[in-house]
Amino acid sequence: MALILRRGKVPSTPHTEFYGKPGLFSLEEIHGSYGFSGAWSRKLHARSYPTEMALPPKSAGFVMDHKPLASKPLQPFLLQTADIPAGQDAVRGRRSLLLGSSTVVSVVKPVRSMPKDQYFKNGEKHELFYVQEGRGTFSTEFGDLKFRPGHYLVVPKGVTYRVELDGDSAFLLLMESNWPISWPDRYLNPEGQAMMTAPIVETEIETPVFRGPIDKKGRYPVEIQHAGGLVTRMTLSHHPFDLVGWEGALYPFAFDIKNHHGIQREIHSAPPQHQTFESGKAPDYGFAICSFVSQIEGWHPKEVPAPYAHFNVDSDEMMFFSNANYAAREGVIRPGSMTFHPCSVVHSPHGDSARRSTSQRGEKNDRRAVMLDTFFENLQITETAWKYRDKGYAMSWYKMAHGT
Repeated sequence: MALILRRGKVPSTPHTEFYGKPGLFSLEEIHGSYGFSGAWSRKLHARSYPTEMALPPKSAGFVMDHKPLASKPLQPFLLQTADIPAGQDAVRGRRSLLLGSSTVVSVVKPVRSMPKDQYFKNGEKHELFYVQEGRGTFSTEFGDLKFRPGHYLVVPKGVTYRVELDGDSAFLLLMESNWPISWPDRYLNPEGQAMMTAPIVETEIETPVFRGPIDKKGRYPVEIQHAGGLVTRMTLSHHPFDLVGWEGALYPFAFDIKNHHGIQREIHSAPPQHQTFESGKAPDYGFAICSFVSQIEGWHPKEVPAPYAHFNVDSDEMMFFSNANYAAREGVIRPGSMTFHPCSVVHSPHGDSARRSTSQRGEKNDRRAVMLDTFFENLQITETAWKYRDKGYAMSWYKMAHGT
């Protein structure tokens, strides 16, 4: 992040003697990325290091649902994620759909908050949630983030958190990466500030509301994901949200998809113009996240608003349709549909949607979709994805073209 924040009480000079509470020597922790070369934050604990465990580590009793499907013929996929049953909480309810060497795409449809005084930390992946349905609070050691439909939640690797729902359900898209997730470098000037030509404004992010330290002794289980989806339970002897203060550039934040300010063009714009986030480094590794938000279609007198047939031989593409107002897939998708097009498979508008889209020149569309494009990484569908696939999707272009 370009924004360096300070919350609570921290000394002005790092690694110096400091008392966050009268007579109580505070203990410093650095939460970093890329070794000591990437974004980092400094945390001041009230009285205990996060290494102090009350019980020996043990298995949490479950693993993440990372089950790749056995080899199948190459094909495009339409996954009806709205049909995946809801259940459990925001950790145990995760159902992975796409797996890569550094990327995991899942849906989470919790029906309850995480258990009281139980916490989670992803120790192997940075996380990006998109909130399709539901409201609640994402509580971390950095503070609380309220979430609502349309929110992105960016969660750096190693953040300890719990998810509390306001109601009895939610529907979340989760994208995990080995690499930190932030704004594309090309959006930032040399000072790290978003350029005036960028579709994002970093001051529109929503940062955690710091609550002050929860200075309690006890037994507090933190379940940590590691080693390809294994989960270990480490039980701390003190509350994990015990910070008297923190400062830095590595922290969780929320960003409303409506605050991606689409850039219009006279003719059709390729996906990079819709990019919101980037993980890793384009074009070498990681992925791009694009936000297809409501905006004016091209106004060239012969503009075809529907996209062209395309494939990118270096990128696998996942697209999650938050609503069904996407002209190129009209009659094929519904809210919560997800398409997956492997890099070697061409995909195109369905039926005569390209011709019909010409009537929309210069008009405002009402779409909302999230796209993930990998950089030189192939994704594999899981057993769960195969179960909820549309079996006729690969033949749907032919059927719509020939009326069969």
